[in-house]
Amino acid sequence: MKVSKRINKFRMWLMKGLTKNIGNSHHKTTSSLGVIPKIKRILISRPNQRLGNQLLLTPLVQEVINTFPDCKIDLFVKGGVANAVFENYTNIDKIIQLPRKPFSNLIKYILCWFSLKKQDYDLVINGDKNSSSGRLSTQLAKGKFKVFGEVNDSIQHTFDDYEHISKYPIYNLRAYLSKLGFAENTKPIPTLNIKLSKSEIAKGKSILDEIVKNDKPSICIYTNATGDKIYDEAWWMTLYNRLLKDYTEFNVIELLPIENVSKINFSAPNLYSKDVREMCALIANTAIFIAADNGVMHLASAAQIPVVGFFKVTKLEKYKPYGNGSLAFNTNETNLKDWLKGIDTILS
Repeated sequence: MKVSKRINKFRMWLMKGLTKNIGNSHHKTTSSLGVIPKIKRILISRPNQRLGNQLLLTPLVQEVINTFPDCKIDLFVKGGVANAVFENYTNIDKIIQLPRKPFSNLIKYILCWFSLKKQDYDLVINGDKNSSSGRLSTQLAKGKFKVFGEVNDSIQHTFDDYEHISKYPIYNLRAYLSKLGFAENTKPIPTLNIKLSKSEIAKGKSILDEIVKNDKPSICIYTNATGDKIYDEAWWMTLYNRLLKDYTEFNVIELLPIENVSKINFSAPNLYSKDVREMCALIANTAIFIAADNGVMHLASAAQIPVVGFFKVTKLEKYKPYGNGSLAFNTNETNLKDWLKGIDTILS
């Protein structure tokens, strides 16, 4: 193991130990004289640099905006991907970015933490109950009301989708606000959304048209993933060949990862791009997106189209795509016949 990885592993262990007892969302859930408090300035903390985790935060941000339309939101994140994800969220005022490599940018890292003390917030929300940095930042921030994200025993069994990483923070927030006197919110949970503009979608269509050079609708696949979530070449070639055989009225295209690799040996028309919003705009013009569990699968969900996600090691109920007719399969318990049936349901 590299020295930097050992240091990072130690840092995570230390942070977990220091923050395991931090935070109680119910410490203050009553306003003075029974008056419903005015919530104008909000901090949402999700200090993780991965694309998928920032996209999975978009439902919570939408929930906050829907609840407090005139609010200003600061985000406490890590790395720069949040800039692209939240580019069209007009309620976002400031994005406080921890450097991806803290020990290489120690001064900036420390200054980001201190910046949490500069602003007075009406509400501070930790976006992930399992994040040590999220709990610590919520504790350090100056806020009247704070939602740390601990499991709410009174509601976790009420909703069968409470386990989902995008949904439980919203259920917790709704329960917390109800105790502050706000009206109960029973509206559907927002879906992932990167809020593509009309011009971005039009550009995505132009890119897609240049790739396929016909008017047929397109199936988009993404064959990469990280670690044990990867499916090998034989697995993907089997699925790809069946898509070609069963859906002749569709194009089958591949979106390539930043590593510029392909599990189908570049057999399909493809796009290689490092621009997150350009990738999303292309996906938005396709009929369905098919991928293993990874950040780009969540990007496809944020494009507001049906997504089929394959899971074999991570928890499906925690990370599965939802909304827009999306489906998820545990490939340890299902087979090619099941997957094609699901795809057919979406495309028919």
